[in-house]
Amino acid sequence: MPVLVKNHRELLTAGIAGIAGTGIDVAVLVLLVARHVSIPLATFVAALAGAGTSFVLNKYVAFRDRSPLRLSQVLRFDLVAIVAALLVAGCMKLVACTLGVPVVTAKLGCAALVFAIWTYPAQRRLVFGGGAEAVS
Repeated sequence: MPVLVKNHRELLTAGIAGIAGTGIDVAVLVLLVARHVSIPLATFVAALAGAGTSFVLNKYVAFRDRSPLRLSQVLRFDLVAIVAALLVAGCMKLVACTLGVPVVTAKLGCAALVFAIWTYPAQRRLVFGGGAEAVS
């Protein structure tokens, strides 16, 4: 049976980086929703706001990437973050808007789901992992 997670420290610290980014994300989300911005749009904008913190923590702490900062890496991270933001926004549309789950609870659940199925695997392979050099 293949091992799904090869580096538990990396997964844990990427998760912590995600939590820090999500903290910023949730703060922006709550602020925008309080100002009557639609939940999907507020979710998308807030997710992008938390991405900067996540990038720095993932690059230097979680994935221990000491390579020089390159535009190609930032663009790959941006692609992963935009896809993640769209996935979370779609999930929020379903969970918060359609099912009526409170916004912050829905956000945390949607973010955790998207982290597990998209963000961590994509960052590991495309942005900070061995596959990142091949994409450059």
